[in-house]
Amino acid sequence: MSEIEWLASFGPKHDDACMPWRESRIVDQRLQFLSSYPKEEMSVTDLCHEYGVSRPTAYKWIKRYNELGPEGLLDQARKPHGCAHATSAEIENEILALRKRFPTWGARKLKARLERMNPNVYWPAASTVGEILNRAGLTNPKRKKRRTTPYSEPFSEVTAPNQLWCMDFKGYFMTGDGYRCDPFTITDAHSRYLIRCQAVARMDLAQVSAICDAAMREYGVPERIRTDNGAPFAGTGLLGLSKLSLGWMKLGIVHERIQPGCPQQNGRHERMHRTLKEEQRKPPARTLTEQQKKFDRFRLIFNHERPHEALQNETPGSVDVPSARMLHGNAWSFTYPKTFHTRRVNNSGDISWHKGRVFISEVFRNEEIGLEQIDENMYRVCFCNTELGEFNSSEMRFRPAIRI
Repeated sequence: MSEIEWLASFGPKHDDACMPWRESRIVDQRLQFLSSYPKEEMSVTDLCHEYGVSRPTAYKWIKRYNELGPEGLLDQARKPHGCAHATSAEIENEILALRKRFPTWGARKLKARLERMNPNVYWPAASTVGEILNRAGLTNPKRKKRRTTPYSEPFSEVTAPNQLWCMDFKGYFMTGDGYRCDPFTITDAHSRYLIRCQAVARMDLAQVSAICDAAMREYGVPERIRTDNGAPFAGTGLLGLSKLSLGWMKLGIVHERIQPGCPQQNGRHERMHRTLKEEQRKPPARTLTEQQKKFDRFRLIFNHERPHEALQNETPGSVDVPSARMLHGNAWSFTYPKTFHTRRVNNSGDISWHKGRVFISEVFRNEEIGLEQIDENMYRVCFCNTELGEFNSSEMRFRPAIRI
């Protein structure tokens, strides 16, 4: 079989009885053109006119046939052999190396971190970084969940560090030696700075109070603190107050409690807990001491290495500043105005009033409260700057304030 006959075998084969009209493919026309060209019966110009092609096109296919033989008449793939703007292997290796160091970071955080480490290098877009991670099998796409519309936050806006601290416990787990570990965390709502990530053995008042006092001595006193309604942050007594929140009130701190079942009202802190959970997927440490070292490493990276998109990819450590009001000593005293009557609550939660006893709340044991007269027999009862309710001296009855 000649080369021309071999090339003709690529053409369509039809049954003349079923298909009276023959189809002519482009390859067939090239074959006919080249079969006529060696005979020199017509010039190249006339052949081009006959087949409706230009002279450069004709010479292109003649050249292809001379170089590659019959296979040269087939259409070749138009896919480029390379990409002029492809990411270099060196850049890809640096991206993958950083991802190996921080396996939970996404493309945007990796890009921001690389730009901070080497600002003179032209790093690819975050989408390209994501493609590189995807090709390396380092992504785990998650199906988006349909969520209900979040409850509107009833609290004031946060515009500066130390206006609001958020506190909570991140679910407990058991260490390798069988002891319970409850991570207690504190963050600044504006800068997202992780102030404390402390492993505690029990969620009791003594340990939480000691951690909060140490944090305030190091970073200062915030204006407000936001927590949930669990112990030791809140109680079941008057206005949901607890001994811990009473101590904050003495310091002039406003205690904000989210509504039950609305963790989104403390969403910034919950988002940090999600990151903590992702970073702590490995088996827990053998002891509480070793687990605390893991928390310290996480806190260091979270505050000073991990970029935060809400901070324009700055780190919390570069945004946070200490409070102007530092905590000194173990306790602060509050002085009521001279127009107030003051009474100290006994161990039973009562105060004395003209040889009688009036029950206020057991949570105020050994605390001093103030009473401001607003009518002949009516007094407004306060603890520091917080109104607790009203006292009717004629009925010797205290009515708690109603919080909406």
